[in-house]
Amino acid sequence: MIDLPWIEPEDPPDAFPPVDRALEDPPGLLAAGGDLSPERLEAAYRRGIFPWFSRGDPILWWSPDPREILFPDALHVSRSLAKSMRSGRFQVTRDMAFADVVAACAAPRARSPGTWILPAMRTAYLELHRRGTAHSVEVWRDGRLVGGLYGVRAGAVFCGESMFSRASDASKVALAVLAADAGSDGLRLIDCQLENPHLRSLGSQAMPRAEFVRYLPDSLQ
Repeated sequence: MIDLPWIEPEDPPDAFPPVDRALEDPPGLLAAGGDLSPERLEAAYRRGIFPWFSRGDPILWWSPDPREILFPDALHVSRSLAKSMRSGRFQVTRDMAFADVVAACAAPRARSPGTWILPAMRTAYLELHRRGTAHSVEVWRDGRLVGGLYGVRAGAVFCGESMFSRASDASKVALAVLAADAGSDGLRLIDCQLENPHLRSLGSQAMPRAEFVRYLPDSLQ
C-alpha cells in the first residue's frame, strides 16, 4: 500500500504538497483525492501537476521528474510532414471543436482499448475550455475532423493532454501548427508530460522538473 498525501474535496484548490515530494516509484506520483474542479485543476497546472487515473481509482496527481517537454522551435518536421502541410489537403482551426477533439482522444484505439479520459475528466476539461484555460487544435479534411490535440494553458506553457489521428500525419500537423504559432501566442514551452518514442521522434526532450516549473506562472510571478 502506497502512503500518499490525501486531499479532501473541501481543501483549498492549491492544497498540493511541494512537487519535490513526489515519489520515485511510481515515478512522479504526488497525491490522491480532491476533485476536478476548474479551480483545483488550474492550481495544479500552475505548479506542474496533472491528474491521471484509471476507472475505479481515486483521483491521482502527478509531477514526474524529469519532465518531457518540447521547445516549439525544436519540433522536427520531416519531409513527409512538410509535404502534407503544403498539400492543402488539411485545414486547421483553433478552439472550434474542443468537445469533439476530447471525445476523439477518449475513444478506444487498436493498441489501447481502454482510456484514462473518463467522463468526469471530459466534463472537467470542457469547463476549463469554457473558462478559456483549455484549448484545442483541430485538423480537418473534406469537412471531417481527422486529427487534433488539446491541452491546458499555464502562462507561457501549453500543457498537452492528448492527441488523435484518423488520417496519416493529422495529429502531427496539429502539433506543428501549435509550435509554429507559439511565438505569436506567447508560448515558450510545450509540456509533453511523459516520454514516448513518438514524441521523441518529433523533437521532445527531458527537462529536470526543477527547471520546468520555472516556466510556470507561480514561479514566473
